[in-house]
Amino acid sequence: MPARLFLLVLLLSAWPHPGVQSIFINRCSSPAPKVCDFVCDCRDCSDENQCGYHKESVTLGTPFTCDFEEGNCGWKDVSTSVYRWVTDRASVAMWGTGPSADHTRGTDLGWYMAAEMRRNTFAAIARLRSPVMRQAAATCEIRAWYRLWETGLNETVQPALWVELTYDNETRTLWQSPKSSISAWQELVAYTGRVPGEFQITLSSRQSSLQLDDVEFRSCGLPPPLRLECGPEERHCSRGSCVQLEQLCDGTDDCGDLSDESATECRLFTTCSFESGWCGWNTGPDYPTWVRNTSLHLAPGARSPTRDHSSNSRTGFFLHVSTGPQDLSSGAARLVSPTFQATTTSCCSLVFYSHLYDSATSSLNIYYQTSSSVMQLVRTRAGDLGDYWFREKVDFNVTKNFQIVLEGVIGTGHKGSMALDDLVLSPGCVPAAGSQVITPWPSSADPTTPCTAQEFACDNTKCISAELACDFTETCEDSSDETYCGASTFETGARGWKDISVGQLQWARQKASEALLPGADHTTNTSTGSYLGVVLAPGQMVSVARARTPVLGPSGLACSVEMHYWLHSDLQGFMALGIVDHALGTHRLAWHTQGNGSMAWKHITVPLGERARPFQLELTALVKLRGPVVQSAAVDDVAFVNCDPRFTPPDASELSCNFEMGLCGWYQDQSDDFEWVRGTGLGLGSDHTTGTGYFLSVDLSAPSTWGLSARLITYPQDSPTREQCLSFWYRLDGPQSGTLNLKIQHDGEPETVLWTQTGSHGSTWHLGFATLSRQALQRYRLIFEALRDGYLGDMALDDVTVRAGACGPQKSCSFEANACGFSSSWQYTWARQSNATGTATAGPPTDHTMGTARGYYMIVDTSKGSLPRGQAATLSSGQYRPLTHPQCLGFWYQLSPSDPGSLAVCVKEKGVQQRLFSVSSVQGDAWRYGKVTVQAAEDWQVVFEVVSAGGELSYVALDDLHLKAGSCPEPGSCDFESDTCGWTSPSDRTLGSYAWGWRSGASLGPEVDHTLGTTAGHYVSFDASVLGPGGNAAWLLSEHLPATTGACLRFWYHMDFPEHFYSGELRVKLYSMAGELTVWCARGHQGRGWRNRTISVQNTVEFQIVFEVTNGVWPAGGTVALDDITYHAGQGCDGDGLGQMEDGNPAQGSVAAMVIGILLATVFLLLLALSTCYWLKRRVSAGRMPEERATSQGFDNIAFRDDRVTITPLPADGEAEPDVSLP
Repeated sequence: MPARLFLLVLLLSAWPHPGVQSIFINRCSSPAPKVCDFVCDCRDCSDENQCGYHKESVTLGTPFTCDFEEGNCGWKDVSTSVYRWVTDRASVAMWGTGPSADHTRGTDLGWYMAAEMRRNTFAAIARLRSPVMRQAAATCEIRAWYRLWETGLNETVQPALWVELTYDNETRTLWQSPKSSISAWQELVAYTGRVPGEFQITLSSRQSSLQLDDVEFRSCGLPPPLRLECGPEERHCSRGSCVQLEQLCDGTDDCGDLSDESATECRLFTTCSFESGWCGWNTGPDYPTWVRNTSLHLAPGARSPTRDHSSNSRTGFFLHVSTGPQDLSSGAARLVSPTFQATTTSCCSLVFYSHLYDSATSSLNIYYQTSSSVMQLVRTRAGDLGDYWFREKVDFNVTKNFQIVLEGVIGTGHKGSMALDDLVLSPGCVPAAGSQVITPWPSSADPTTPCTAQEFACDNTKCISAELACDFTETCEDSSDETYCGASTFETGARGWKDISVGQLQWARQKASEALLPGADHTTNTSTGSYLGVVLAPGQMVSVARARTPVLGPSGLACSVEMHYWLHSDLQGFMALGIVDHALGTHRLAWHTQGNGSMAWKHITVPLGERARPFQLELTALVKLRGPVVQSAAVDDVAFVNCDPRFTPPDASELSCNFEMGLCGWYQDQSDDFEWVRGTGLGLGSDHTTGTGYFLSVDLSAPSTWGLSARLITYPQDSPTREQCLSFWYRLDGPQSGTLNLKIQHDGEPETVLWTQTGSHGSTWHLGFATLSRQALQRYRLIFEALRDGYLGDMALDDVTVRAGACGPQKSCSFEANACGFSSSWQYTWARQSNATGTATAGPPTDHTMGTARGYYMIVDTSKGSLPRGQAATLSSGQYRPLTHPQCLGFWYQLSPSDPGSLAVCVKEKGVQQRLFSVSSVQGDAWRYGKVTVQAAEDWQVVFEVVSAGGELSYVALDDLHLKAGSCPEPGSCDFESDTCGWTSPSDRTLGSYAWGWRSGASLGPEVDHTLGTTAGHYVSFDASVLGPGGNAAWLLSEHLPATTGACLRFWYHMDFPEHFYSGELRVKLYSMAGELTVWCARGHQGRGWRNRTISVQNTVEFQIVFEVTNGVWPAGGTVALDDITYHAGQGCDGDGLGQMEDGNPAQGSVAAMVIGILLATVFLLLLALSTCYWLKRRVSAGRMPEERATSQGFDNIAFRDDRVTITPLPADGEAEPDVSLP
């Protein structure tokens, strides 16, 4: 035993403690100037920890990242008010009203930084500041994820979040959040620019509820010194590193010591930073025009540059487009260079930095013009590129004297910002002799069309509305409105694809013969064919290549895009296709593939689904084009399939489907958050059709399912001539399995719920059905909707069938969708009610199904003004068929605390009612479980009858009816073969909403149950690993049991925690209005078979039995299972004494083990004292739940922490000693 405990201590000391700062700093004693400089000087990179980032995020696998899972990485709150930044954790209890997941893990177990307002405070700012960082390269990017929750306070204040850089006693704004109504994680991208010294980053917020996660610093380190010689396309820097030749004399310190921008190196280049003037460049006098200015003199809050590029300072000068006092909404500002000689001997290159921000329609055009021609367009940039200066390079080869024209065009709608800085002319740009001035003529690209700006010009000069272009429907007679929309073989052009890259990679149409790989296109399979490939770009940033289609849509439900792609790269390379929705301001990833060594073209079909206009497709890729290994990425043969909104596929009406061959007439709703997956097995069990076939499933624990819903939808269906029954088989399983809805939407009407189920229903298939009523001349569509309320569970769907005729009476009803065919008496009626608006005059505040005010139940107002004293209101089911065997009807009911009247349950057979159950008063106002055994040889109905007692504000409510095979067990007893017999997991979200699973031996847990001893038998179980470390608990509660002076509880349990690991616990508690009393506990590994326990129970008030699974401080993996629970009231357990220990003393072996364990644990705690203190503070600040909590409505949370009574269970046959008792 001592050896085992010593092994335990070693194991715990090696385990990563949640919340403890376990990062060692600067083990190799690097000098201060080399700490936090984004370069690993120590072999273990410990000099780059606690820098606002750690050397690596273990969860994400990205370097120089802070995911807040191991502390705050050195970030400090420097707020001066009660509005502060704190380390926080998500909670499913806040689902729909606050953060329910972090960004790193996508679950409620992850950590983030939150700006929280402790009291009502207006005009307050929360500031979060980094440690001192050093030497940011010009390519440095700060990426983070943030989420806003609108709370009504300061929701109009903009921006809600902004990023600032403080260097050399000056603070610059790097980024500001755009206005957004999306309460979801959004990405923040800010650029520091070159910072040649110490600096700090500050994140500030005015929003009353904001979360920040996954702060990453990309490409921020200066190029390291190399011992090898620089490559043929590189130049040596004074500090020993290498830079590309194209980075020389480009206006940016790429070396880090300015040696690439030295006066000697750049003596033949001409640079204009606009610090002292215009350097010979000219602009027109009329607005719009280019204006020389600094950020200090521009209006605060304007979407204009907050710093120049030359000095990365607010005091530096640049040019920006001004629309004048009249704020022009259209026009072009032109900046004209001096005249240059013809480039007969060498190319004239212009490098410049542009700032195009916050406008999707503005553009920057680069022309050249000779004295005898119109302006020739060389390059154009359009759209919002981000709040930074991006490098551009344009080459000019002109046979006559020429001038360069930079034209800023004001687009429609919001104008945004357009600016220029650091124009660098290469030695090939030789000024012409004399003072020749060329007056700019209209551009050769200027359209000569009679169409307006809001119209599209067909090739035959006919004008159509601009919204009809690229809508997948040919409107022009020559089809030219659908020609340049992205569908292309790239043999004759890009056909609408436009590159929007800002970094060192870009998309470009190229011939296969011009590239090393791929050596042949896909269309012609020859080297003369063309494709869209990734090539080197003149940009400065280390970012992906991006290309977009024109604005598309609307599209039909079956719409998809097909293409062939080539990706030859290492694992860091990738290619992806995203959908940009401008109306919602979202970017959704539709397809992604990881880099590999493939040397072949591959085909992919990406569903786009039904989408409103406008949306765009964005193609991104990342490969390494420099280096010894050739990498490449390309696409070819892009085509849109079935995207016309008027298209209806042949199988659109095939709603009956077993999913063996596909989805039939069901389609993924591409506007939802995640997808149903068609597969076989998938780790989620077998299908329902054959046991080995296909079904649809949703794995809520998968990292890709971070959203809220997954939907299957149909095309509009014709109204049926008669009622139809839609049936299906479903599974809901897991600790947080969510909700499955079946909805219907008639033309022009909102969606309505036909059927719904919530919570864990075990790992077996269940039958669901709903009647589709006939509505004259109204078409409809059906929707299966999976809603998540946590991160630990799965749903499955199979064998959907539509048949003629109405469905029979339902055997299960939660009243969430409708009354399930129940009808009320004509004079005094039952009502289907929820308390979502908080205006219900009588009734439970929450339903039983969901445990929320939004849930529905049936209710009778028994107040004397609604139901006179002695009068009855009945609720009757439809006709059930005769029973060959007894069945158990279970239901949940709630009676008001005072004068509720009486509730009776009757079975009506051949017009004769037989009363099986009656209740008139109970303690408290909680939901209670009732059940009756039904035996009927003829057609029968169940009737719920309420008789009023004439009270005030009194009621009787009913919820969650279910009919199961077999007689009802005794209260508190269950063998779990047909259902859970009234044993439930609480729906109270403050307890984490962890549900025990109803399973068979073929699934996760024990291989066989205890009742039958086979894999077909059932039990309930819970996987403790989902609880995370410390504090969380999962409850399984019995129905309410009457007070007893002596009762006996027997059960079989199975605990398969790893041996020598004692974190997981199973507890038995008695729970009542007086509080909680723990009567038994078993910890850690308990063998590999089923074990039996018997406990005597006494309680002077009505109570419930609770089986509770908890984890200790350390995370543990293991499953706890229960089976064959029996509860006998009114009798003890063969004379077992309450609160006595066997033989009056604990076992001898346990004493020695305890002493040694205490000594070793003391040594361990001393070694980790500082870390433990830190963790405890953080645990308190996160507001975690206490270990013992109340769960039911109206009960005080009184826990017997100091005066526990120890209950020793009777040992099972053949066992020598009991389990560990509580001290």
